[in-house]
Amino acid sequence: MSYHNKVYVSMDADNDLMYYRLMQAWKQNDNIGFNFFDAHDINNIYDKSEESIKAGLQERFRHSKAFVLLVGEHTKYLFKYVRWEIEQAIKRELPCIVVNINGKRSCDMNLCPALMRDHLAIHISFNARILQYALENWPESASRYLNNGEIGPFYYDDNVYKKLGL
Repeated sequence: MSYHNKVYVSMDADNDLMYYRLMQAWKQNDNIGFNFFDAHDINNIYDKSEESIKAGLQERFRHSKAFVLLVGEHTKYLFKYVRWEIEQAIKRELPCIVVNINGKRSCDMNLCPALMRDHLAIHISFNARILQYALENWPESASRYLNNGEIGPFYYDDNVYKKLGL
């Protein structure tokens, strides 16, 4: 039986891995109300050929219920894996959460990969509370928007951030 409860996180691993590691640290910290089931825990990819890497990533996608894209300075230039991961998330109709590590609370047209700018996704700032809120609430909203044929970037208004103490 396959469980689809994981969160697939995509990022510029050369420049933004520390933000992914911080998400893992939030999960481990009992004083921060953040939790996610990381799809990267599913398998270790030892063979570094592109074919093997993508096969391993496909396995992670098969167990994922949401897609998180960490957007940094160079993310939009990454085509080999990040663009491929975005394409996989779209093809699988996974709820997409775009996290701006620069703190922007809406779609950053200068940094967000073009494919994700025009796709149904919630764009948020990098913070444990708003990311947890999005993981808990966006999938249902995304499903509703998808069923209504709505696309494009969405964002939470300031009231949501205020409610979360941000």
